[in-house]
Amino acid sequence: MDKANLRGQALAEMPKSPRFPPSSQTSAARVIEVLAYPSVQLLDVTGPLQVFASTNDLVREAGGKPPYVLDVVAKGGQGVTASAGLGIATRPLPRIGAALDTLIVAGGPGVEAATADPVLVDWVRRRAGQARRVASVCTGAFLLGASGVLDGRRAATHWSVCAELARRFPAVRVESDPIFVRDGSVWTSAGVTAGIDLALALVEQDLGRTAALAVARYLVVFLKRPGGQAQFSAALSLQSAEDEFGALHDWINKHLSDDISLPRLAGQAGMSERSFSRHYAEATGLTPARAVERLRVEAARRLLSESRLPVKRISQRCGFGSEETMRRSFLRVLSATPQDYRARFSS
Repeated sequence: MDKANLRGQALAEMPKSPRFPPSSQTSAARVIEVLAYPSVQLLDVTGPLQVFASTNDLVREAGGKPPYVLDVVAKGGQGVTASAGLGIATRPLPRIGAALDTLIVAGGPGVEAATADPVLVDWVRRRAGQARRVASVCTGAFLLGASGVLDGRRAATHWSVCAELARRFPAVRVESDPIFVRDGSVWTSAGVTAGIDLALALVEQDLGRTAALAVARYLVVFLKRPGGQAQFSAALSLQSAEDEFGALHDWINKHLSDDISLPRLAGQAGMSERSFSRHYAEATGLTPARAVERLRVEAARRLLSESRLPVKRISQRCGFGSEETMRRSFLRVLSATPQDYRARFSS
């Protein structure tokens, strides 16, 4: 990809000589522990780890003292095998009270077994109490939920298990759209690669935007990617309800330009309005109106990126009625305007 295209995609270019502000020259390194376990998701561990390791490298190259001490820890400390089949070297779980700045809990298929381990859950609870801040990547939020760390807080996780996280931990306010959520000293991220976004945000909090941007440029990623995880597929986020409402979603997609009211949706589903609203929210985690909005935004995204149709025509074709209504929906769902989305993703 050439530089012009790189800029057009809003990706960061690697700097020739990164410069860090004086605040990055920290005297005491921050200890960061990444908790792993058998069948952990590999990128949940290595993604954030690489962000902090690259920060150390760039600070060292700029003549500073590396700001982070990195540890991957696991129960037993004999190493774990990730769900991808690759072994990860780990250290034993540190004693409670040992120096710690940030605890990061990775996610993965093994998180169910991890949350069922009372020793591990108790360690997370107690260790989190020692940390300046706590974070989870993807389904690692379930381990934080089991430990009580998320009680009364907002949290994010992979879009496919948002409803399950909310069901199992009703004291947690689950948000399905953001790439990551910060609630006080607790940070939670969406699926897999969102752990990189979260780690960059932690670097920005510690060392400032200049340092975080230099790391993002080195890794050739967004410092702040446009939109939330909902940008990728509204259809995917609704697939958990395909058995009950799949036919309805197909019908909605064929009638996006129509006036899709609640009475019409309920009639199409063969239910009363009250029953339909309740069953639909239980199945999808969304109100019918929000689901229709997401499907319209997804259809508009495709037209913006794959066609040269004017924004006004796209807004009418997708049922928004006006450019302003579509703009508000895009900002709500993707945190980007239609024009910005087209500039970033048009082919």
